[in-house]
Amino acid sequence: MARSHTPEDAESVYVWELPVRLTHWLIVFSILVLSATGYYIGHPFVSVPGEARYHFVMGTMRAVHLYAAIVFTLAVFVRLYWMIVGNTYSRLNQFIPVSRERLLSMFRTFEFYTFISPNPVEYPGHNALAASSYGFIQVIYIIMAATGLALYTAIASANSPFQVFQFLVPMFNGLQMARLIHHIGMWIILVFVVAHLYFITLASIIERNGTIDSIFSGYKFMPRRKPASGE
Repeated sequence: MARSHTPEDAESVYVWELPVRLTHWLIVFSILVLSATGYYIGHPFVSVPGEARYHFVMGTMRAVHLYAAIVFTLAVFVRLYWMIVGNTYSRLNQFIPVSRERLLSMFRTFEFYTFISPNPVEYPGHNALAASSYGFIQVIYIIMAATGLALYTAIASANSPFQVFQFLVPMFNGLQMARLIHHIGMWIILVFVVAHLYFITLASIIERNGTIDSIFSGYKFMPRRKPASGE
């Protein structure tokens, strides 16, 4: 059942602060660039005739991949920092459903997403199921950054500051295993992107609370809270 809030029964709630919105879009665009360039690095599908020094396609792809990876990593760590200093809807406890209320909310949200129940769980921030998936993907982001840094040490110059991350190579049992983990991680993220688009589209259509708009404006529309007796 679609829920449409009228101006009389709804109020705007400031949910997503600027750092959350900014890091979200930086991560989105860097994922697109990293996926495209990373896939090319692993499976070069452009054949250019002539000597490599005249076109430098692979070198360009690696350079773009590196710069996008720097943006991605910085954005991820700013978002992690904002889990500590941000508002209620950005805090770490939103992404770990330990309370009975959040666990119950996760189950009810699963029923809604799978069309078992027609009633969504109305919550200004992330619902428990979405928040758990975002918490999981943050862990994947960290693994991707770490494996990427480990792989880059193999091609970075001897005096590159990135050589400081050589300690990561044995942590992933060598470059080959790091490369495999990095590749699997890319596909996990792409599957998450598809699921994420489904979740927010469904929420926007059914709940009509400005879910998609909120990542631009920061505001969502929620049912107006009724004043307590005596107010």
